[in-house]
Amino acid sequence: MAQDQDKLIQFLNQTYLCESLTVKEVETLLEYTEVVEFSKGDVIAEIGEVGEALFFVITGEAALYHEDSGRAVEIGRMREGQLMGEMSFFDRQPRSLRMRSMATPTQLLRLSRPMYKRLRVEQPYIAVNLLEHAIISLDRLVRSVSEDEAALSRYISSSGKKGP
Repeated sequence: MAQDQDKLIQFLNQTYLCESLTVKEVETLLEYTEVVEFSKGDVIAEIGEVGEALFFVITGEAALYHEDSGRAVEIGRMREGQLMGEMSFFDRQPRSLRMRSMATPTQLLRLSRPMYKRLRVEQPYIAVNLLEHAIISLDRLVRSVSEDEAALSRYISSSGKKGP
């Protein structure tokens, strides 16, 4: 068990989430979280749920799905070192995406809302680092969607032009 904890600390120290934390602070963060494991195909979070936890991918990957006329459309993958579930967690609105494990095992670090509230009060420096990581994660998502929308717009406008 201690060896697994050491590997997790070593992994986290190499991620953006913990790059400005000391080893002791990473150990402290782990006291507020739990490692959860999923098999390929397991639903991690469902559309319509309000996010009561956010997740950090340790191993494996998770796919994000949107429902379109009754069919699931994959819109992205979250891989090792990425945060997911932060939108619904922070705005307390129902999830618009389903999160599904795409590998066995997919290990996630889970931070529940009650533990996050404790973290904010008891370890504000660590909480600020987590918030900064969430902001960067959301920024990447917005930029990716904006780039996809711009590419689609260019494609549509260029396909409507007549050749010489």
